Amino acid sequence: MSEPIIHHCTDGPRSAPEAHRHNSQITHRRPADSEMARVLKTRPLRIASDPSCGAFAYWKHDPLHDVVQPMAEHVIMTYPTGSQPLERRTGKSTAIGTARPGAVTIIPAGSTSRWDIHETINVVQLYLPHATLERVAGEADMAAPGDLLERTAHPDITTSRLIMSAADVLEDSTALDILFRQQLTELLATRLLAAHAGLLTTFRPAVAGGLSPKALRRAIERLTSDTKADVSLAALASEAGQSRFHFCRAFKESTGLSPHAWLRQHRLEQAMNMLRDTHGSIASIAGELGYSSQTAFAAAFRRLTGEAPNDWRRRMR
Repeated sequence: MSEPIIHHCTDGPRSAPEAHRHNSQITHRRPADSEMARVLKTRPLRIASDPSCGAFAYWKHDPLHDVVQPMAEHVIMTYPTGSQPLERRTGKSTAIGTARPGAVTIIPAGSTSRWDIHETINVVQLYLPHATLERVAGEADMAAPGDLLERTAHPDITTSRLIMSAADVLEDSTALDILFRQQLTELLATRLLAAHAGLLTTFRPAVAGGLSPKALRRAIERLTSDTKADVSLAALASEAGQSRFHFCRAFKESTGLSPHAWLRQHRLEQAMNMLRDTHGSIASIAGELGYSSQTAFAAAFRRLTGEAPNDWRRRMR
């Protein structure tokens, strides 16, 4: 895919009053979700937020011809379907790109730009606090990042796929889905630092040997204790005495699975045992395993096994 076309004007610097208006505008930054709702003039189809690391949102919006005002978070977005041109004007430069699967657009926190999108479009967005980027950089022993680079329909299949993987878990509030979104945010922050921060990045490898036996045992006890336990990435890492960045890598080295994949496998084994060995209803099993509804449990079970819970139960008995 081709890079967006960027036109740079050669006008002189802003006048003093104009610069003052620009600087005062930057100091007021609205939350990204509220600014997106204002400029897109609709509500997201789905949204899931986590105060500790940011939010994901799935939008379908009409043509857009407006100025996006400065936002408190970095906004990183990708496009699930279709292909259409879009135009972005920032200061004295104009970028023209094509919104399509595999492309990403980045609006750095605090920036403002004029957008022209001529057709209805679907988009999945990540709202990422700069503090999350700084934390991940610190945990990875990297230099603190400045603002992310501005990107307009920039080809980046890796980042696009990571953002798209959140699209199916934006309505569920189970511990499993929350942990998945937290891990996904960590991965995206790492990717953005490597590819879109304008830095030469060097990540230290995970400590050889993974978690100590004691730390691994305590992490697994927390993951399996009960469905009301705090299994957030922050809680797991804190109990192990590690940063979130290093805990994820050490846990995977010890078990072969990420914390989310390990918990998902554990929940699947629990579900299979309950379906096979008890007469509990699908709804009651879903409730015991911490799913928000029977529908959410059935969808998760089908994704992992290819079968509906009732069909699997009948086949195994």
